[in-house]
Amino acid sequence: SNPFEVKVNRQKFDILGRKTKNDVGLPGVSRSKAIKKRNQTLLKEYKEREKTNVFKDKRFGEYNTKITPEEKMIRRFTLERQQNYGKKNIYNLNEDEELTHYGQSLAEIEKLNDIVDSDSDTEERGTLSAELTAAHFGGGGGLLRKKVSSEQQDEEEEKPKSRKELIEEMIAKSKQEKQERQTRRESALELTEKLDKDWKEIQTLIARKTPKSERKDKEVEKPKPDEYDMIVRELGFEMKAKPSERLKTEEELAKEEQARLQKLEADRLRRMRGIDEEANKKRPSHMSADDLADGFILDKDDRRLLSYKDGKINIENEEEKGEEGEEEEEEGEEEGEEGDNENEEESQEESASEDEEDDAADGHSDLESDLESEGEAAENKEEKKHEANENESQNVEKLDPKREAAKSELPYTFAVPESYETFKSLLAGRTIEQQLIILERIQKCNHPSLAVGNKAKLEKLFGFLLEYIGELATLDLPELRTIDKLVLPLYNLCQMFPEAASDSIRFILRDAAHDLEEVIEVKGRATLPGLDTLIYLKIVSLLFPTSDFWHPVVTPAFMYMSQLLTKCRITTLQDVIKGLFICCLFLEYVSLSRRFVPELINFLLGILHISLPKSQAQGYTVVHPFTPVGKNLELLLVCDKEDLKSWEKQNVPLSIVTRLKEASRTEINHTRLSCLALCFDLIKKCSALYESLPSFHEIMHPVRIVLTQHIPVNEYPEKMQEWYHSALRELENKVKHYTPLICEKKKPVPLKQYTPKIVKVLEFGRKQAGSKKEQERKQLIQRHKRELKGAIREIRKDNQYLARMQLSEIMDRDAARKRKVKELLGSLATQEGEWKAMKRKKWKN
Repeated sequence: SNPFEVKVNRQKFDILGRKTKNDVGLPGVSRSKAIKKRNQTLLKEYKEREKTNVFKDKRFGEYNTKITPEEKMIRRFTLERQQNYGKKNIYNLNEDEELTHYGQSLAEIEKLNDIVDSDSDTEERGTLSAELTAAHFGGGGGLLRKKVSSEQQDEEEEKPKSRKELIEEMIAKSKQEKQERQTRRESALELTEKLDKDWKEIQTLIARKTPKSERKDKEVEKPKPDEYDMIVRELGFEMKAKPSERLKTEEELAKEEQARLQKLEADRLRRMRGIDEEANKKRPSHMSADDLADGFILDKDDRRLLSYKDGKINIENEEEKGEEGEEEEEEGEEEGEEGDNENEEESQEESASEDEEDDAADGHSDLESDLESEGEAAENKEEKKHEANENESQNVEKLDPKREAAKSELPYTFAVPESYETFKSLLAGRTIEQQLIILERIQKCNHPSLAVGNKAKLEKLFGFLLEYIGELATLDLPELRTIDKLVLPLYNLCQMFPEAASDSIRFILRDAAHDLEEVIEVKGRATLPGLDTLIYLKIVSLLFPTSDFWHPVVTPAFMYMSQLLTKCRITTLQDVIKGLFICCLFLEYVSLSRRFVPELINFLLGILHISLPKSQAQGYTVVHPFTPVGKNLELLLVCDKEDLKSWEKQNVPLSIVTRLKEASRTEINHTRLSCLALCFDLIKKCSALYESLPSFHEIMHPVRIVLTQHIPVNEYPEKMQEWYHSALRELENKVKHYTPLICEKKKPVPLKQYTPKIVKVLEFGRKQAGSKKEQERKQLIQRHKRELKGAIREIRKDNQYLARMQLSEIMDRDAARKRKVKELLGSLATQEGEWKAMKRKKWKN
């Protein structure tokens, strides 16, 4: 053995008592033994894999007498196809079965032996002339010789024709045959057309008309059409879908709207200035007596249909049609404000020049050219000018009412106001409908897509509109209906510019919260804000989504309202109404998110507290801003029995805050009862909103105690008792959807002992000692892993060995095939050489 092939397994450390295996080994010996063993076992099985020593009759149904011979043949054929379907070797492409069509092999059909000439007749399909086959496929000079008569044979032998001449003759002959076939085909077509014409002439004489009796019988015998045929015909006659017009973009719509408003504004300005449309129309040019009207063009068909009514000519319809045409012409004109002035000046100049031309044409006749005619022409000019001035003065008098109507109309185009004062003056003295129209036209005429600076201008408009709404809310008689209508343009502007709108409202809320903090720092307590701030909080819920987890506008508004309900003292009835309004806003904010608001429940409990007499306001706790003792304790208490009887349930309007000072005692008591009814309604809504909370009963427990034990229900009117019972029923009917929280039970703490605590230190890298069963189990697991790895290794080596054997077989086959091909090519080459030698001998002879 070669000493350089000896493998030595050296150990890093010599350990006493450890046995070592295979210190020295020869790698080639074990490998040769394994190959020898596989040659004796695996190779033998591989070579004999398809060989059997026993002959078995595996024909299907051979010994089954119950199956007919036809069924046997069919089933055998299917089994044969199934066996051949899965290839033995997927990489061998030569095992495809032979496909047939009507008994002929598809492989032979694909060879295209039967070549069809498109110009040849069907009878001569697939046939070639003898000369063509001899020239292209004969391969010899003797076959290329032209066949001649016996007399010229000697001359041909002496002077044979060249290959080029023979091919040219052959081409000429094929062209001649092709032309003959074409003429025969054309003559056949002409004969068929002539026969068709003759047949049509004779067919009319041969046709026999059936009598009416037979026709009726045939009509009766006609079958009814099938439902399917009827449906197919209906589908055939249905209207097909047509492509609809393209939807216009926002920019295109804005441009069209701007153009429409500009046209209407120009029309209004023209009417306001008293400009007649007929004056702008060009008069027809003067026509002399000798004009032949060569350039006359009929613009439109002015002919009218002659109609009679009650035996008389109908003239009214004609007049109506004329008026309608004039109105359409008036509507179809599009002129701007500047364009109107220019058109007026141009039309006046043109009319003056035309008058002068007309007068000049009238003054000069074609036959006379004296001075008298010039004098007459000057007189005619003065007369016509005087008449024109009189007509203008009359038109001005007639157009005065139209001017007034045009002045009273709203302009159709507006510029965006640059300051709040101009914005306020623009809306001052207008009705709410006119204000909405003005705001709409401002938005349409100054759309952001029409000019570059329009976006910034409309963003300012949003702030002006917010300030205007706040000013309307701070009036002595707040115009809430006007504010309600102005929310729509405010919403449209917010959708166009959400960032600017959110910044404007956040600025208002930040100022309100800052003022509240300053007042609390100075005085220690604060009052509820004015009506404008409450309306802003309501507008926030209309413009922005209130169900988001966090929102840059809604979340600060939410925090500000919670501060109002906890830090503002309730001292007057106006404060109660404002607080209940904020509670309604809270429910509107959390209607989708169902977010719990503790300030809301606390405020409703406080409202119930201030509606009780002092003697019954005990047994529960009240949280700030309400106090258990004080002068404002009986703020909603009503003791007058007449007021209790005359009370009727009605909504509490927000505008009542400014009218309570002038109200009578009865009205004030009715307002107190309405506030208490609203409180019952809010409690009912809160119980329906928060019923899914785990701690619902604990949250509403103080409210339930006040309702059941402290409120004097019997003293209230019947309608108030109905509201009370409905709220109480809503609270008591809620089922507990949870189990109360219980502290986890812990194990008792053991007494401290002085025995040492022994902690086992694990030695990583060594097998830890354990019980005997555990050790045996670990050993089994280790052996299983070792055996599994060895089996996988042997399977891989067997597969590699078989792959090598298959590769060697393929290489042997390929080498044998190459050898046979070389032998065939060599034999063909020798045959070719012998044939060429024989041919040379013939030429020499």
